[in-house]
Amino acid sequence: MATMNISLPDQMKKWVEDQTRDGRYANSSDVVRDLIRREQIRAEKIAHMQRLVDEARASGTSDKSPRQIFEEVRAEFERRKGAA
Repeated sequence: MATMNISLPDQMKKWVEDQTRDGRYANSSDVVRDLIRREQIRAEKIAHMQRLVDEARASGTSDKSPRQIFEEVRAEFERRKGAA
């Protein structure tokens, strides 16, 4: 595992150290690793949502009315509910 030294303002340093006092984390490095993991997951979710938005935009618009779309979605829901 690689080592990295970081500088934090006193308030942030205290917060990180406080997280280790309650026993959830063994040390400050565990806190920082967990924060980085969470941010990676968050960034992946945002990227996935952006891909979905891009795909939706690229697919164009529908000639169906909102009512028709709702009825199709409802029918699909009922079909899946019946298959479960």
